[in-house]
Amino acid sequence: MKLRTAINQYISYHKTLGERFRTDDKTLDTFVHEIGENASLADVKAESVIKYLAGTTPTITTTWHRKYYALHGFYKYALSRGYAQASPLPLTIPKPPPPFVPYIYSVRELRALFDTCFSYQKHKGRIEPYMIRTLLLLIYGTGLRLTEAISLTLADVDLTQALLTIRETKFYKTRIVPMGKQLTQILLDYATWRKQEKYSIDTKAPFFVGRNGKAVNGYNVQDAFELIRRKAGILRTDTSQQPRLHDLRHTFAVHRLTAWYKQGADVQSLLPVLSVYMGHVRISSTSTYLTMTPTLLEEAGRRFEQYAFKKEESHD
Repeated sequence: MKLRTAINQYISYHKTLGERFRTDDKTLDTFVHEIGENASLADVKAESVIKYLAGTTPTITTTWHRKYYALHGFYKYALSRGYAQASPLPLTIPKPPPPFVPYIYSVRELRALFDTCFSYQKHKGRIEPYMIRTLLLLIYGTGLRLTEAISLTLADVDLTQALLTIRETKFYKTRIVPMGKQLTQILLDYATWRKQEKYSIDTKAPFFVGRNGKAVNGYNVQDAFELIRRKAGILRTDTSQQPRLHDLRHTFAVHRLTAWYKQGADVQSLLPVLSVYMGHVRISSTSTYLTMTPTLLEEAGRRFEQYAFKKEESHD
Protein backbone atom coordinates (compact mmCIF):
# COMPACT_ATOMS: atom_id res chain seq x y z
CA MET A 1 0.00 0.00 0.00
CA LYS A 2 1.12 3.54 -0.75
CA LEU A 3 2.29 5.51 2.29
CA ARG A 4 0.13 8.48 1.29
CA THR A 5 -2.99 6.30 0.97
CA ALA A 6 -2.48 4.69 4.39
CA ILE A 7 -1.87 8.03 6.09
CA ASN A 8 -4.92 9.62 4.45
CA GLN A 9 -7.04 6.72 5.73
CA TYR A 10 -5.57 7.13 9.22
CA ILE A 11 -6.30 10.87 9.27
CA SER A 12 -9.84 10.32 7.97
CA TYR A 13 -10.40 7.69 10.67
CA HIS A 14 -9.55 10.16 13.44
CA LYS A 15 -11.60 12.94 11.92
CA THR A 16 -14.68 10.68 11.74
CA LEU A 17 -14.31 10.36 15.51
CA GLY A 18 -14.84 14.12 15.77
CA GLU A 19 -11.18 15.04 16.25
CA ARG A 20 -9.61 17.99 14.48
CA PHE A 21 -6.29 16.14 14.35
CA ARG A 22 -4.57 19.18 12.81
CA THR A 23 -1.15 18.81 14.44
CA ASP A 24 -0.70 15.13 13.60
CA ASP A 25 -2.24 15.78 10.17
CA LYS A 26 0.49 18.32 9.34
CA THR A 27 3.24 16.19 10.89
CA LEU A 28 2.28 13.12 8.87
CA ASP A 29 1.95 15.21 5.71
CA THR A 30 5.54 16.44 6.07
CA PHE A 31 6.62 12.84 6.68
CA VAL A 32 5.16 11.79 3.33
CA HIS A 33 6.96 14.67 1.60
CA GLU A 34 10.21 13.60 3.28
CA ILE A 35 9.89 9.94 2.27
CA GLY A 36 8.33 10.56 -1.16
CA GLU A 37 4.81 10.91 -2.50
CA ASN A 38 5.04 7.64 -4.45
CA ALA A 39 6.67 5.59 -1.70
CA SER A 40 4.98 2.49 -0.36
CA LEU A 41 4.84 1.54 3.29
CA ALA A 42 7.44 -1.15 2.60
CA ASP A 43 9.85 1.52 1.27
CA VAL A 44 10.05 3.30 4.62
CA LYS A 45 13.33 2.38 6.30
CA ALA A 46 14.48 3.02 9.86
CA GLU A 47 17.28 5.29 8.61
CA SER A 48 14.78 7.53 6.82
CA VAL A 49 12.59 7.76 9.93
CA ILE A 50 15.56 8.67 12.14
CA LYS A 51 16.56 11.39 9.66
CA TYR A 52 13.01 12.77 9.62
CA LEU A 53 12.77 12.79 13.41
CA ALA A 54 16.09 14.58 13.79
CA GLY A 55 15.30 17.28 11.24
CA THR A 56 17.93 20.03 11.09
CA THR A 57 18.49 20.28 14.85
CA PRO A 58 21.38 18.28 16.36
CA THR A 59 19.73 18.17 19.81
CA ILE A 60 16.55 16.41 20.92
CA THR A 61 13.64 18.85 21.04
CA THR A 62 9.92 18.67 21.75
CA THR A 63 9.47 18.57 17.96
CA TRP A 64 11.29 15.21 17.88
CA HIS A 65 8.80 13.78 20.36
CA ARG A 66 5.81 15.33 18.57
CA LYS A 67 6.91 13.69 15.31
CA TYR A 68 7.63 10.39 17.04
CA TYR A 69 4.23 10.07 18.70
CA ALA A 70 2.41 11.09 15.51
CA LEU A 71 4.23 8.29 13.65
CA HIS A 72 3.76 5.90 16.56
CA GLY A 73 -0.02 6.34 16.35
CA PHE A 74 0.02 5.87 12.60
CA TYR A 75 2.12 2.70 12.65
CA LYS A 76 0.01 1.23 15.43
CA TYR A 77 -2.98 1.77 13.13
CA ALA A 78 -1.15 0.39 10.05
CA LEU A 79 0.06 -2.73 11.88
CA SER A 80 -3.40 -3.50 13.32
CA ARG A 81 -4.85 -3.49 9.79
CA GLY A 82 -2.05 -5.43 8.15
CA TYR A 83 -0.89 -2.49 6.03
CA ALA A 84 2.64 -2.78 7.47
CA GLN A 85 4.55 -5.82 8.69
CA ALA A 86 6.84 -3.95 11.11
CA SER A 87 7.39 -0.48 12.52
CA PRO A 88 10.53 1.40 11.40
CA LEU A 89 10.44 3.65 14.48
CA PRO A 90 13.45 3.63 16.85
CA LEU A 91 13.06 1.35 19.86
CA THR A 92 14.79 3.78 22.23
CA ILE A 93 13.05 7.08 22.95
CA PRO A 94 15.42 9.82 24.14
CA LYS A 95 14.60 11.81 27.24
CA PRO A 96 12.56 14.92 26.39
CA PRO A 97 14.09 18.36 27.00
CA PRO A 98 13.06 20.31 30.12
CA PRO A 99 9.62 21.89 29.67
CA PHE A 100 9.58 25.47 28.48
CA VAL A 101 8.78 27.91 31.28
CA PRO A 102 6.42 30.72 30.19
CA TYR A 103 7.28 34.30 31.01
CA ILE A 104 5.08 35.93 33.65
CA TYR A 105 4.87 39.69 33.18
CA SER A 106 5.04 41.92 36.22
CA VAL A 107 2.42 44.64 36.73
CA ARG A 108 5.04 47.24 35.82
CA GLU A 109 5.84 45.42 32.57
CA LEU A 110 2.15 45.11 31.70
CA ARG A 111 1.70 48.86 32.11
CA ALA A 112 4.73 49.46 29.89
CA LEU A 113 3.32 47.12 27.21
CA PHE A 114 -0.10 48.75 27.14
CA ASP A 115 1.32 52.28 27.19
CA THR A 116 3.75 51.53 24.36
CA CYS A 117 0.93 50.43 22.04
CA PHE A 118 0.31 54.07 21.14
CA SER A 119 3.91 54.90 20.25
CA TYR A 120 5.55 51.76 18.81
CA GLN A 121 4.78 52.49 15.14
CA LYS A 122 7.29 54.56 13.16
CA HIS A 123 5.02 54.50 10.14
CA LYS A 124 1.30 53.88 9.72
CA GLY A 125 0.83 50.14 9.43
CA ARG A 126 -1.95 47.61 8.98
CA ILE A 127 -2.80 47.64 12.66
CA GLU A 128 -4.45 50.49 14.52
CA PRO A 129 -2.64 51.13 17.87
CA TYR A 130 -5.94 51.57 19.73
CA MET A 131 -7.17 48.24 18.42
CA ILE A 132 -4.07 46.26 19.44
CA ARG A 133 -4.01 47.86 22.89
CA THR A 134 -7.61 46.76 23.43
CA LEU A 135 -6.81 43.30 22.10
CA LEU A 136 -3.84 42.86 24.45
CA LEU A 137 -5.89 44.10 27.41
CA LEU A 138 -8.59 41.57 26.56
CA ILE A 139 -6.10 38.68 26.35
CA TYR A 140 -4.55 39.61 29.69
CA GLY A 141 -7.92 40.32 31.30
CA THR A 142 -9.55 37.03 30.26
CA GLY A 143 -6.71 34.64 29.42
CA LEU A 144 -8.02 34.10 25.89
CA ARG A 145 -5.81 32.58 23.23
CA LEU A 146 -4.92 34.99 20.41
CA THR A 147 -6.88 32.93 17.88
CA GLU A 148 -9.95 33.04 20.14
CA ALA A 149 -9.72 36.81 20.57
CA ILE A 150 -9.31 37.68 16.89
CA SER A 151 -12.09 35.24 15.92
CA LEU A 152 -14.68 37.16 17.94
CA THR A 153 -17.52 38.67 15.92
CA LEU A 154 -19.78 41.51 17.01
CA ALA A 155 -22.43 38.91 17.87
CA ASP A 156 -19.95 37.14 20.17
CA VAL A 157 -19.32 40.26 22.26
CA ASP A 158 -22.30 41.00 24.52
CA LEU A 159 -21.29 44.18 26.31
CA THR A 160 -24.70 44.59 27.94
CA GLN A 161 -24.31 41.30 29.79
CA ALA A 162 -20.49 41.53 29.92
CA LEU A 163 -20.14 38.13 28.23
CA LEU A 164 -17.98 36.75 25.44
CA THR A 165 -18.94 33.68 23.42
CA ILE A 166 -15.84 31.74 22.38
CA ARG A 167 -16.86 29.42 19.56
CA GLU A 168 -15.25 26.10 18.53
CA THR A 169 -11.96 26.73 20.25
CA LYS A 170 -8.70 24.77 20.22
CA PHE A 171 -10.50 21.67 21.49
CA TYR A 172 -13.68 22.04 19.40
CA LYS A 173 -15.68 23.49 22.29
CA THR A 174 -17.74 26.63 22.76
CA ARG A 175 -17.67 28.44 26.10
CA ILE A 176 -19.02 31.60 27.70
CA VAL A 177 -16.49 33.97 29.28
CA PRO A 178 -17.78 36.65 31.70
CA MET A 179 -15.84 39.90 32.10
CA GLY A 180 -15.34 42.39 34.90
CA LYS A 181 -16.61 45.98 34.84
CA GLN A 182 -13.27 47.58 33.99
CA LEU A 183 -12.57 45.32 31.01
CA THR A 184 -16.16 45.63 29.80
CA GLN A 185 -15.80 49.42 29.80
CA ILE A 186 -12.58 49.15 27.79
CA LEU A 187 -14.39 47.06 25.17
CA LEU A 188 -17.34 49.47 25.19
CA ASP A 189 -14.98 52.35 24.47
CA TYR A 190 -13.36 50.37 21.66
CA ALA A 191 -16.78 49.44 20.21
CA THR A 192 -17.72 53.14 20.20
CA TRP A 193 -14.46 54.04 18.46
CA ARG A 194 -14.94 51.18 16.00
CA LYS A 195 -18.39 52.51 15.06
CA GLN A 196 -17.09 56.08 14.70
CA GLU A 197 -14.41 54.82 12.32
CA LYS A 198 -17.20 53.42 10.08
CA TYR A 199 -16.22 49.76 10.36
CA SER A 200 -18.96 47.21 9.59
CA ILE A 201 -21.64 46.81 12.24
CA ASP A 202 -22.99 43.57 10.80
CA THR A 203 -23.31 41.00 13.60
CA LYS A 204 -21.06 38.61 11.65
CA ALA A 205 -18.33 41.23 11.24
CA PRO A 206 -15.07 40.72 13.20
CA PHE A 207 -14.87 42.65 16.44
CA PHE A 208 -11.15 43.29 16.07
CA VAL A 209 -10.34 44.74 12.66
CA GLY A 210 -7.29 45.92 10.78
CA ARG A 211 -7.17 49.23 8.98
CA ASN A 212 -8.65 47.49 5.91
CA GLY A 213 -11.80 46.68 7.89
CA LYS A 214 -11.19 42.93 7.73
CA ALA A 215 -10.46 40.56 10.59
CA VAL A 216 -7.04 41.35 12.00
CA ASN A 217 -4.38 38.83 10.97
CA GLY A 218 -2.73 36.83 13.76
CA TYR A 219 0.74 37.07 12.20
CA ASN A 220 0.43 40.85 11.94
CA VAL A 221 -0.59 41.00 15.60
CA GLN A 222 2.41 38.86 16.60
CA ASP A 223 4.76 41.12 14.63
CA ALA A 224 3.24 44.24 16.19
CA PHE A 225 3.56 42.72 19.66
CA GLU A 226 7.27 42.05 19.10
CA LEU A 227 7.82 45.71 18.23
CA ILE A 228 5.83 46.79 21.28
CA ARG A 229 7.70 44.44 23.62
CA ARG A 230 11.10 45.59 22.38
CA LYS A 231 10.24 49.27 22.63
CA ALA A 232 8.87 48.67 26.14
CA GLY A 233 12.26 47.21 27.04
CA ILE A 234 10.95 43.84 28.23
CA LEU A 235 13.66 41.21 27.82
CA ARG A 236 14.29 37.71 29.06
CA THR A 237 17.82 36.74 30.14
CA ASP A 238 17.35 33.14 31.32
CA THR A 239 16.76 31.83 27.78
CA SER A 240 17.04 32.93 24.17
CA GLN A 241 13.24 32.67 23.90
CA GLN A 242 11.90 36.16 24.48
CA PRO A 243 8.56 36.96 26.20
CA ARG A 244 5.65 36.15 23.90
CA LEU A 245 2.17 37.48 23.35
CA HIS A 246 0.83 34.07 24.47
CA ASP A 247 2.52 34.64 27.84
CA LEU A 248 -0.19 37.21 28.58
CA ARG A 249 -2.54 34.23 28.90
CA HIS A 250 -0.18 32.53 31.35
CA THR A 251 0.20 35.81 33.25
CA PHE A 252 -3.57 36.09 33.58
CA ALA A 253 -3.73 32.63 35.20
CA VAL A 254 -0.85 33.22 37.62
CA HIS A 255 -2.12 36.65 38.67
CA ARG A 256 -5.62 35.24 39.19
CA LEU A 257 -4.34 32.40 41.38
CA THR A 258 -2.09 34.77 43.34
CA ALA A 259 -5.04 37.09 43.98
CA TRP A 260 -7.15 34.18 45.22
CA TYR A 261 -4.42 33.13 47.65
CA LYS A 262 -4.14 36.68 48.99
CA GLN A 263 -7.93 36.86 49.39
CA GLY A 264 -7.90 33.65 51.41
CA ALA A 265 -10.00 31.77 48.85
CA ASP A 266 -10.07 27.98 48.55
CA VAL A 267 -7.77 27.80 45.49
CA GLN A 268 -8.04 24.03 45.03
CA SER A 269 -11.82 24.20 44.73
CA LEU A 270 -11.53 27.17 42.35
CA LEU A 271 -9.04 25.46 40.01
CA PRO A 272 -11.81 23.66 38.03
CA VAL A 273 -13.56 27.02 37.58
CA LEU A 274 -10.41 28.59 36.18
CA SER A 275 -9.83 25.53 34.00
CA VAL A 276 -13.26 25.86 32.38
CA TYR A 277 -12.89 29.64 32.06
CA MET A 278 -9.61 29.24 30.15
CA GLY A 279 -10.89 26.42 27.95
CA HIS A 280 -8.56 23.73 29.27
CA VAL A 281 -9.57 20.13 28.62
CA ARG A 282 -7.74 18.81 31.68
CA ILE A 283 -7.43 20.46 35.08
CA SER A 284 -3.76 19.38 35.10
CA SER A 285 -3.14 22.03 32.45
CA THR A 286 -4.37 24.65 34.92
CA SER A 287 -2.71 23.26 38.02
CA THR A 288 0.75 23.68 36.45
CA TYR A 289 0.36 27.43 37.08
CA LEU A 290 0.49 26.78 40.83
CA THR A 291 4.28 26.39 40.74
CA MET A 292 5.09 28.97 38.09
CA THR A 293 6.37 31.98 40.06
CA PRO A 294 8.11 32.65 43.39
CA THR A 295 5.28 34.98 44.40
CA LEU A 296 2.68 32.28 43.88
CA LEU A 297 4.79 29.70 45.70
CA GLU A 298 5.26 32.16 48.56
CA GLU A 299 1.51 32.72 48.85
CA ALA A 300 0.88 28.97 48.71
CA GLY A 301 3.55 28.42 51.36
CA ARG A 302 2.03 31.07 53.61
CA ARG A 303 -1.38 29.41 53.24
CA PHE A 304 0.10 26.02 54.12
CA GLU A 305 1.80 27.49 57.21
CA GLN A 306 -1.49 28.99 58.41
CA TYR A 307 -3.18 25.63 57.86
CA ALA A 308 -0.36 23.71 59.62
CA PHE A 309 -0.28 26.04 62.62
CA LYS A 310 -4.03 25.76 63.06
CA LYS A 311 -3.72 21.97 63.01
CA GLU A 312 -0.98 22.10 65.66
CA GLU A 313 -3.03 24.45 67.88
CA SER A 314 -6.04 22.17 67.65
CA HIS A 315 -3.92 19.31 69.03
CA ASP A 316 -2.54 21.36 71.96
